[in-house]
Amino acid sequence: QVQLVESGGGLVQAGGSLRLSCAASGRTISNYAMGWFRQAPGKEREFVSAISWFGANTYYADSVKGRFTISRDNAKNTVYLQMNSLKPEDTAVYYCAAMRRSSLVATTSAYDYWGQGTQVTVSS
Repeated sequence: QVQLVESGGGLVQAGGSLRLSCAASGRTISNYAMGWFRQAPGKEREFVSAISWFGANTYYADSVKGRFTISRDNAKNTVYLQMNSLKPEDTAVYYCAAMRRSSLVATTSAYDYWGQGTQVTVSS
């Protein structure tokens, strides 16, 4: 079992930045691909970004490409999402997820473990 806990969410003005962290416990995540998803009120959970086992490969949704950066520190069992140039439409609960596969996938059903989420609110 892998337990995931997100942190770093909050309220920020448009154009600002936040860095989300996802701390894993229970197992090392070095052989898990990791992803970030988000869910806005009344909408389905959507893919944001994913990173391969050792960080060599990353994958982003078009809506965040060039603004968000995913990274990981396997020694700390932690994954990060640096979010810059935030927009009101980025407002959502952000979830971290772990997948026991090496490939990068954008579908929620491919992920095996999920965190509880952290709220990000971007004001205009």
